[in-house]
Amino acid sequence: MAGHKKSRYPKYENVEIIDLAIEGKAVGKVKSEDPDKKELIIFVNKVVPGDIVDVQINKKKKNYKEGYPIKFHKYSEKRIEPFCKHFGICGGCTRQQLSYEDQLFYKQIQVTETLKRISKVELPDTEKILASQNTQFYRNKLEYTFSNSRWLTEDEVNSDKEIKEFKALGFHIPGRYDKVLDIEECWLQASPSNEIRLFIKNFAVKNNYNFFNLYKVEGFLRNLIIRTSVTGEILIIVSFFKNEKEKITELLDAVSKEFFQITSLNYVINSKRNDSITDLNITHYKGKEYITEQMDDIIFKIGPKSFYQTNSIQAYNLYKIVREFAQLKKSDIVYDLYTGTGTIANFIAKDVKHVIGIEYVEESIKDAKINSEINSIDNTEFFAGDMKDILTYDFISEKGKPDIIIVDPPRAGMHKKVVQTILNTEPGKIVYVSCNVATQARDIELLDNKYKVTKIQPVDMFPHTHHVENVILLEKR
Repeated sequence: MAGHKKSRYPKYENVEIIDLAIEGKAVGKVKSEDPDKKELIIFVNKVVPGDIVDVQINKKKKNYKEGYPIKFHKYSEKRIEPFCKHFGICGGCTRQQLSYEDQLFYKQIQVTETLKRISKVELPDTEKILASQNTQFYRNKLEYTFSNSRWLTEDEVNSDKEIKEFKALGFHIPGRYDKVLDIEECWLQASPSNEIRLFIKNFAVKNNYNFFNLYKVEGFLRNLIIRTSVTGEILIIVSFFKNEKEKITELLDAVSKEFFQITSLNYVINSKRNDSITDLNITHYKGKEYITEQMDDIIFKIGPKSFYQTNSIQAYNLYKIVREFAQLKKSDIVYDLYTGTGTIANFIAKDVKHVIGIEYVEESIKDAKINSEINSIDNTEFFAGDMKDILTYDFISEKGKPDIIIVDPPRAGMHKKVVQTILNTEPGKIVYVSCNVATQARDIELLDNKYKVTKIQPVDMFPHTHHVENVILLEKR
């Protein structure tokens, strides 16, 4: 009889967790099996610096391994009690076990060390990270998923009690697209967000509405999006798989009657395999067709598909930093690349001569133009298309050489052709806003020949997560 095959996923004992990693996991080091290396880095979920744990590896890479804790020998003194009952199962707010001060401390290190390690350019000291004014109920948008096959907690699985209810309205389990955790209370969005979600779920259960089956792609109720604003307005989108008019009307009328605060009530029929609604027609059902946000004296119109920074109050602080770094003058021509719905462009327009905004998503550019129009801003121009195709020598010759370029690219950073065009254009300053410090570091290295980093300001947009926004000022050498 053949012997047992040795597992390719080993277990390590008494691993001390020493740091937090850039993508949310924690870091431990163990003795390497490679004779050329003294130590091996392992990334571990659901632990904090100071924990000592046994780790089961479940993923192996060339230079590191990933795993999860199977036994705690010592709990870190940094640990605090998570405030959310769904912590550890829900994929959000993964750093609730750390105090907010400790979260900021590690994010500050994350920004500084990542910039040094990847960019390899001369850097000034990193400014103290700007804390979020609110650490709970700070999001203005949440998307929930309906499922007829909810995730069962460990207690439920181990219980002798019969489980009768399998319907859920909540968040996807990390790594399991077909399983949804039913959310009883979420601490991310202010009231009446929780109340609206619970009312819709209970109404649907009571009236025997079918919840979606993500694996079989069948059912009726699919998604719920709740958007709020600092002006106190609320926008709701309910996504249905089938256009069953009577049931849709019954549900939306009940929601509207129960929550008079709802400003804009909408729905969409999504019969695709994926949840995205950006390519679908949204049906306006009741109230206004949009809600409004406000920064300074600027009003922003937010429709069902509009992009807007998810933490409204901290977005205002972020844009004030951008404005401060740019040191704007009335004679300046500013290019706002990856402008989205033109929030930065419209925010700074009154301080400059002209702003050119460029964005890939055509729907966003329509919103940007509307936001200029409703605020009587007449010195902005917006263009939709691929950045590397629009931002050309001919375009710049026609629109005017920028004195300042502001960039806020997606997580992938800037295309090399865009970086090269910026280098050829030679603006006096570049203000680079990023949600991914690693790609930001890569890009500033490409710019280093002509531009020196003079300021670094991290901004915490998303408390209790590993995400951090970073603003860098680059000035022409």
